[in-house]
Amino acid sequence: MLLIALGFVHVIFPKYFNWKAELKSLSLINRQVMMVHTFFIALTVILMGLLCLTSAHELVKTSLGKKVSLGFGIFWTCRLLIQLFGYSSQLWKGKKFETLVHMVFTCTWIYLSVVFLTAGLSD
Repeated sequence: MLLIALGFVHVIFPKYFNWKAELKSLSLINRQVMMVHTFFIALTVILMGLLCLTSAHELVKTSLGKKVSLGFGIFWTCRLLIQLFGYSSQLWKGKKFETLVHMVFTCTWIYLSVVFLTAGLSD
């Protein structure tokens, strides 16, 4: 359910981040790439969540499921690393709400990394 909710949160990004004004100076292709990639990231995360809801046993108990889980674990570990080293701390340091969001997402990426890596690497 966490992944499905995370996927649907992407719906608010254009309005929350004021993309209409912020992306106006970009070329048409760059604006559209931003929107299309955001859509497909959201779709991928929702589909990950649906796979977990409908096929949890297979993700943990089968050889293919473990490979898929390992891939998901690598995906979320990369996302964690980007959270920690890809974004400037200027975006959140000294700001209560932004710091809270940074911490919540850091914990979320840790949780997803551990869950999927554990499933993917289990015997």
